[in-house]
Amino acid sequence: MGDRTAECKRKTKETDITLSLNLDGRGKSEIHTGIPFFDHMLDGFSRHGLFDLKVHVDGDIDVDSHHTIEDTGIVLGQAIAKALGDKAGIRRYGYFILPMDETLALAAIDLSGRPYLKFQAEFTTDRLGTMDMEMVREFFYAVSYSAGMNLHLRILEPGNNHHMAEALFKAFGKALDMAVSAEPRITEVWSTKGSL
Repeated sequence: MGDRTAECKRKTKETDITLSLNLDGRGKSEIHTGIPFFDHMLDGFSRHGLFDLKVHVDGDIDVDSHHTIEDTGIVLGQAIAKALGDKAGIRRYGYFILPMDETLALAAIDLSGRPYLKFQAEFTTDRLGTMDMEMVREFFYAVSYSAGMNLHLRILEPGNNHHMAEALFKAFGKALDMAVSAEPRITEVWSTKGSL
């Protein structure tokens, strides 16, 4: 399937981001966003999706976590789209139900080129560390729209807030790994339209 890597950069008055992604990696990551809990979430995504991910963000975290997390989602989505190219020969769809102790999370993806996010998760705390929990949804919204993916995320069984967030990021990684994997029976784009 060729080299499925991408490096993307984004610089605004609020953030300066450099991100590299290898879809065919081994789950290695180097992540420095300035928000330790967010770093932990991205590491879980990388490790369980088997993506090699490097992220460096210089953001206005003295204001709050919003710009850093949202803009990282935008750049990650761009990198996913760039690394996939025309999407020929991939499975396109991916899904995973991930248990984490008492919590159960579902992720389902269609790399259709049509962005949409359906997010159902209710956190009972405002923050974990220095990460605002409302930013979990905003991150995935940014990824889905920037990558052009239909993404459904749902907590099927709630529980500890840390477990719920981590289960969502890991389930997303596992579902994306399935969606970007090769389908050996086809070489073209898997669509009745002929393109995605």
